[in-house]
Amino acid sequence: MPELPEVETVRDGLARHVLGRTVTDVEVRRDYSVRRHEGGPADFAARLVGRRLEAAVRRGKFLWLLLDEGASRGDDALMAHLGMSGQLLVRGADVAPGHAGPDVVAAPGPGGWVEHPHLRVRLALDDGSALDFVDQRTFGHLSVPDLEPTPDGAPGGQGSPRPVVPVPVAHIARDLLDPALDRTALVAAVRGRRTEVKRALLDQTLVSGIGNIYADEALWRARLHGARPTATLRRAEVTAVLDAAAEVMAEALVQGGTSFDALYVNVNGASGYFDRSLAVYGQDGRPCRRCGTTVRRDAFANRSSFTCPRCQPRPRARRR
Repeated sequence: MPELPEVETVRDGLARHVLGRTVTDVEVRRDYSVRRHEGGPADFAARLVGRRLEAAVRRGKFLWLLLDEGASRGDDALMAHLGMSGQLLVRGADVAPGHAGPDVVAAPGPGGWVEHPHLRVRLALDDGSALDFVDQRTFGHLSVPDLEPTPDGAPGGQGSPRPVVPVPVAHIARDLLDPALDRTALVAAVRGRRTEVKRALLDQTLVSGIGNIYADEALWRARLHGARPTATLRRAEVTAVLDAAAEVMAEALVQGGTSFDALYVNVNGASGYFDRSLAVYGQDGRPCRRCGTTVRRDAFANRSSFTCPRCQPRPRARRR
């Protein structure tokens, strides 16, 4: 699933390519892709046609496009959750059939222009371009939810000063790259949880945007094992792992995020390259770049955790 750097890369691309454009038509090709929209596909389309895309905003792994307000229009947004394989891709207005470019969700074929086989929803825009939602595994979804004020009065997320968030995102905590995040309160909250530190990092109601990849990388940088109980962590240790997570995500963002296959791309169809910089995630069997010990892979919540046994010693089980 895309994590903060990947979603931020998409948000930045949307901000540069589609803001100011008005939706002229909506085509829902797979109803399941708008399953979270309460009014169904017809209402989803009706709430978007004629609306201008005002701002591209992200909180953690969640992404939304603010829509213009006006008479008889609600205060709402087009929200996207990319799931495992969701992509938001911009099709340029100046591309003729058979001349697909890098910013086009299509490829030239023997018979001319061939659309992406997993195109689920298309938004036609007033300049002739289109915003396409492509999703191979269909875990992602689009919806047009109402907005509500943020409890702290600060901006809802990266990309807009408006202190609002979509209702389905209201329970999602701020992320480590959010200027409005209260770091002191977060450190105290982590230490107050009765869980393991990796599980705390993955809890989107505690701190958002971190997934399995960047949690493992942050823990390696902080020399902590993910199974370490949060109640045993000193404030300095919690601060260190949070700083490491922010650092590794900022570095990944510069490189466009992490890609292991074609399922994560930005709005222009380009993959991220941070996977080449990963220290432990996916590196099992290889030497730790810090000490040379073989990186270990362990099962973790239907996924995997990657650690260096020497740099990140597993906590001893408590005697009963």
